[in-house]
Amino acid sequence: MSITQERTAEQELPYDVFSRACPSRGTLEHVTGRWGALTLGALYEGSFRFNELRRRVDGVSEKMLAQTLHALERDGLVHREAQPTNPPRVDYELTALGREVAGRLIALIECLEGRMDEVLASRERYDDARRTPAV
Repeated sequence: MSITQERTAEQELPYDVFSRACPSRGTLEHVTGRWGALTLGALYEGSFRFNELRRRVDGVSEKMLAQTLHALERDGLVHREAQPTNPPRVDYELTALGREVAGRLIALIECLEGRMDEVLASRERYDDARRTPAV
């Protein structure tokens, strides 16, 4: 493919996350931010009530989880189901799109978890090299 053909093909793309004005950037940020990725990963396991989800995503505050869920719901990745009970019951689950995105995140999470020995060894080598005075 020539450079001209590549540029033409790129211009035909409806969205380009590398473009500052592209709306996909916001969604990418919601999905790949610490709490978004962990929330989607947890919801991949099934439906959760708010406090169950907060316990599953260890370390997230109520405020951050609420903001994360609102953003993911707005992006169409999470469905919020309010039950008309007393006290009110609210469940969160992934939409079809959310399930697809979360599945890809789970693959990344599993890859990282499976290679953490290498990552930790690399960190140690890096840190050791930075501590050693240059000769």
